[in-house]
Amino acid sequence: MTAEPACDKVLLVQAELDGELDAAAAAALAAHRATCPVCQAAAAELAKARALIGGASLRQLMPDEVRARIVAQIAAARPRAPAAGAAWTGWRQWWWPSSAGFGLGAACAAALALLVLLPRSSGEFADQLVASHIRALQPGHLEDVASSDHHTVKPWFDGRVDFAPPVKDLAAERFPLRGGRLDYVGGRPVAALVYQRDKHVIDLYVWPSASVAMAPPESIERQGYNVVHWVQGGMALWAVSDLEIAQLREFAGDWQRSP
Repeated sequence: MTAEPACDKVLLVQAELDGELDAAAAAALAAHRATCPVCQAAAAELAKARALIGGASLRQLMPDEVRARIVAQIAAARPRAPAAGAAWTGWRQWWWPSSAGFGLGAACAAALALLVLLPRSSGEFADQLVASHIRALQPGHLEDVASSDHHTVKPWFDGRVDFAPPVKDLAAERFPLRGGRLDYVGGRPVAALVYQRDKHVIDLYVWPSASVAMAPPESIERQGYNVVHWVQGGMALWAVSDLEIAQLREFAGDWQRSP
């Protein structure tokens, strides 16, 4: 006989990590989990399992040269019509359907690989990040590690993500660090750094970029929230906040200039 779980809310922990709970249910679970060791242990185990899976290997931006090779292979795999008057007899009659089927299968597989690895649009990423930011604003969700010391926040991510996120102290620029948390975007774990300007919270999502070239900040507005993203030091950085766009771009500029 299978033992019943020690807490009847433990199954909601998985739903919360998958973003399936609404704001009220997520807030209620957060309050419950604060005093429930069973749900705390379940959340820790799920976070550890997701970090071990490593979403970086599941979804990556496809280099142009790889895309070009796949397109060439698809074109080469297409069956060609026989030359006029050519005789298809003997073993050729048996070989052609099977090889054509194989070539079609290879082409379909290559096409699927191409679709899976194509980069998502900036708008789609922005929608995901805004939804994550809104969930994080619920009580108990914003920080897994609460500290204004970047020497405390940066090492907290060791073993939780498969990269070392840059963590900067921008208190002198009036963007003090509040802490950080583990989040999930596009099927992979990412570092979410939490900053603040006055009463406005800024989530800065960080993960390795497919390009090492530095890219200047670009702005997007989604659902009443502003998003600024750029590439620096081999990392993709996306800042999300209800802060006005000029100040969020100021934050991005201060981050880029800070050592």
